Amino acid sequence: MKLKIFSKTASASLLLGLSIHAQAKDPRPNILIILADDLGYSDIGCYGGEINTPNLDRLAKNGLRFTRFYNAGRSCPTRASLLTGLYPHQAGIGRMTFDNHLPGYRGTMTHDGVTIAEVLKEAGYQTGMIGKWHVAETPLRSDQRQWLAHQVQYNEFAPKDNYPTHRGFQDFYGTIYGVVNYFDPFSLVCGEEPVPTVPDDYYSTIALSDSASAYIRRYAKSDKPFFMYLSYHAPHWPLHALPEDIKKYEDIYKVGWEAIRQQRYERIKKSGLLGKGDFLSSRQFSDLWEENPSQEWDARAMAVHAAMVDRMDQGIGKVIDMLEKTGELDNTLIFFMSDNGCSNENCQMFSEGENDRPAEMRNGEKIIYPKNKEVLPGPQNVYAAIGPKWANVANTPFRFWKARAYEGGICTPMIIHWPKGNKQKKGSATTLMGHVIDLMATCLDVSGAIYPSEYNKHKIIPFRGISLQPILKTGTREGHHELCFEHFNERALIDASGWKIVKGSNAKEWELYNLNEDRTEMHNLAGKYPEKVAGMEKRYLAWEEKTMVVPRPK
Repeated sequence: MKLKIFSKTASASLLLGLSIHAQAKDPRPNILIILADDLGYSDIGCYGGEINTPNLDRLAKNGLRFTRFYNAGRSCPTRASLLTGLYPHQAGIGRMTFDNHLPGYRGTMTHDGVTIAEVLKEAGYQTGMIGKWHVAETPLRSDQRQWLAHQVQYNEFAPKDNYPTHRGFQDFYGTIYGVVNYFDPFSLVCGEEPVPTVPDDYYSTIALSDSASAYIRRYAKSDKPFFMYLSYHAPHWPLHALPEDIKKYEDIYKVGWEAIRQQRYERIKKSGLLGKGDFLSSRQFSDLWEENPSQEWDARAMAVHAAMVDRMDQGIGKVIDMLEKTGELDNTLIFFMSDNGCSNENCQMFSEGENDRPAEMRNGEKIIYPKNKEVLPGPQNVYAAIGPKWANVANTPFRFWKARAYEGGICTPMIIHWPKGNKQKKGSATTLMGHVIDLMATCLDVSGAIYPSEYNKHKIIPFRGISLQPILKTGTREGHHELCFEHFNERALIDASGWKIVKGSNAKEWELYNLNEDRTEMHNLAGKYPEKVAGMEKRYLAWEEKTMVVPRPK
């Protein structure tokens, strides 16, 4: 055996070499976007909720919360906006993932914009996505029921050129469709290849969290930074959760809707998150829990919802732990938010066997949609949702829910955690407005990536967002002059001064609110300030013309 003898000079040279190698790692931050699905504004602990979310609470305690961060009102439009920095109609998904043959309503994310992944990949980032895609057209087939039940062979769930791997993501594990069986998801893909079967103990939220952790472990070995988009299914219906998670909450919601809503409000009020004074909006229902004949079912439904959020938080904890173990946490810019407010959907609204809603399981067992609350939710053969009353609670203190242009539909909890880049007081909150279109601009800002005017022979629409990084650095920024919203004729414009006009899909007149003084939209001032309404409406209609909202489907 030959011994190696090092001189002091050789040792110094070796140490210098190691130092040079260590310095060779790209100093730009990793970027991790975590998106929940149909999460209520006050579901998580750091926004007033009773659900156990210690990992998200930790991010908030050491990061920055937003109280006025906005989405596009529904899953697929928000995702298209988030990924491209465009308003959803500009990105091709003004409504759902069906082609209405109009520019703003193609039902798939078009190539008129680039994704964050495409831009960052060109800039030298590793790029990976885990979870729900839902920005590709949902095909309809003659054997749809059998297809959704895994009973016929399948190769692709949408045209593959609209898969994540063709939109800038080097790695992908997740589903192409929107609604999934958490225990046996349809449209599950690894890369571009279908995953035909899953283990007996499979649960979507665990699989996505474990996959994200594995990606981070691999990415951390490279000198290149990474961009990861972790898009959970939870807590979107169907109400599917693990028994041990449900057990934690089986008694909590037996006190009823109003008691839980009041408890959440008191916690929000005590925290000062939304300011002082009284700001709990009026309930969207008049039913009394004491007179509710289905208390057992309703308490169970919300317990399952809570269990789904709890398990998601556990998974986020795994991801944080992996970032710590690999030494990447301090220089990873983490965003956490929801794609829209909690959903008011209930079993009466479902049509099984259509679109992405299966009628039976893989083994042929019929799936129960308990329209009369005849079976309890939780297991995979039951497809249920919490309904409007609990949705109103989940979105405390706001009115309404998913797909509406009121705050309960379009305002999301938003946490930014970035130890190296956040200069604000840990655990603080900002009232500055932000929107999912700002994520593209922020990623460009922190990475130094260049936004293209042309990509893959397509002329690219300029992004609409504004970087959030100045808020992290100085606590302020020159923000949006206005933010606009449209989804199935739900319309709104929020001015930089805090005034908001909103018109429901069936409403004849605009409503006007001063969000600085009336954060929860309790006092309609349209009759008092008709000229302000007229001026804001004019600006809104100009926005519709500019962003491909019109022509709209009939």
